[in-house]
Amino acid sequence: MKTYDNLGGDSSVVAYDYNSQVIKVQFDDGWIYEYEASKIGATDFQQMISLADSGRGLNSYINRYIRKRFTNKYRA
Repeated sequence: MKTYDNLGGDSSVVAYDYNSQVIKVQFDDGWIYEYEASKIGATDFQQMISLADSGRGLNSYINRYIRKRFTNKYRA
């Protein structure tokens, strides 16, 4: 997993990884959530990738638009 830059300084996201189908997001509580493009939609999937790579806004985006549409959840 890649370390999330957290440029805003207040995100609970600590790491992420993705491929063409799934983005995985690790939070500071140790949980990793998997979000599938087919479940959240291509627009939201691409936006999450963009925010993850930029290091800003991913946690807020998940809380505002994605919520509980994860496919899998597990501990690191």
